[in-house]
Amino acid sequence: MRIGVPKEIKNHEYRVGLTPQSVRELIQAGHEVWVETHAGHAIGFCDESYLNSGASIACDATEVFAKAELVVKVKEPQSQEVALLKPHHTLFTYLHLAPALDLTRGLMASGANCIAYETVTDNAGRLPLLAPMSEIAGRIAVQAGAHCLEMEAGGRGVLLSGAPGVPAANVVIIGAGVVGVNALMMAIGMGANVTIMDTSMPRLRELDWQYGNRIQTVLSTATAIDHYLPEADLVIGAVLVPGAAAPKLVRRSHLETMKRGSVIVDVAIDQGGCVESARPTTHSDPTYVEEGVVHYCVANMPGAVARTSTLALNNATLPFVLALANKGTKQALLDDANLMKGLNVFAGKLTSPEVASSLKMELADRKVLVNNA
Repeated sequence: MRIGVPKEIKNHEYRVGLTPQSVRELIQAGHEVWVETHAGHAIGFCDESYLNSGASIACDATEVFAKAELVVKVKEPQSQEVALLKPHHTLFTYLHLAPALDLTRGLMASGANCIAYETVTDNAGRLPLLAPMSEIAGRIAVQAGAHCLEMEAGGRGVLLSGAPGVPAANVVIIGAGVVGVNALMMAIGMGANVTIMDTSMPRLRELDWQYGNRIQTVLSTATAIDHYLPEADLVIGAVLVPGAAAPKLVRRSHLETMKRGSVIVDVAIDQGGCVESARPTTHSDPTYVEEGVVHYCVANMPGAVARTSTLALNNATLPFVLALANKGTKQALLDDANLMKGLNVFAGKLTSPEVASSLKMELADRKVLVNNA
């Protein structure tokens, strides 16, 4: 199979779909790989390293898409990339379509088959291709939040750890999934007072057993959010409904009750955000202030540590890329129910129940479509 790796073009996105090591595995399996020039240059993967792994270097994205059958990316395609997609393409990347009506329509119109990393599952129902980026995003959320609390960044001038004789900052984490737990680890490590909320009592019980009186666990309800936000210095939105738009748990009216210069980091922003006042920002302009509260809502947070993120992502995605290349898209999907759950668009039809529900669009049965292809 011919596999293409374009250079990411989203704002300050330096990750790359395949590392030279991953390319080598694909070449040894008998496939062709075309990598856009300088695709990994910013994070230390030069063109020569790809050539040494057996890849061919393409001069631009147009050439990559023209050569490829399977396109492996990191972030959702931008408009100029959607225009390059054709019906013979399989696109394998993060898509986050639930809040993206125009992108969804564009992918459907292209006729390409689009598999989203974030909805591929494992046998336990977990999200193995989302997990590594969620781990990193949760850790970055605390780093970014700590910086935003500094005066220069518009914050209220609070150090997370406090100081001798001075109380530590209050961190409230909404959601105890992969993002929330990784944020919890970082916040504890930095010496903050941490409250974590979730709707699952078994999950809260696990965290209570693990961390004891170093944290406070709270059942997530509207009343609990009303109660804890006014005392928070840093709020981290870590809510996930797989494949669907995130629920708006922090309302705009909450901002009026929060401390001036407090910070919200909405990690759920790539799924529409769990904060009503959140809107996507970029690494070049990551924050804005509303009602005196600093909002950090970068939609590709792991891109800030692009080398670490690329290596972590490839560890998870390579087996699936090999399956798609070795078997072809149709057979790989039919052989793996977990990969099938990643199929969001097939032959012009929307096949993700969560996306269809979020966007109020017609849903097609993915298994029937693939079987009949």
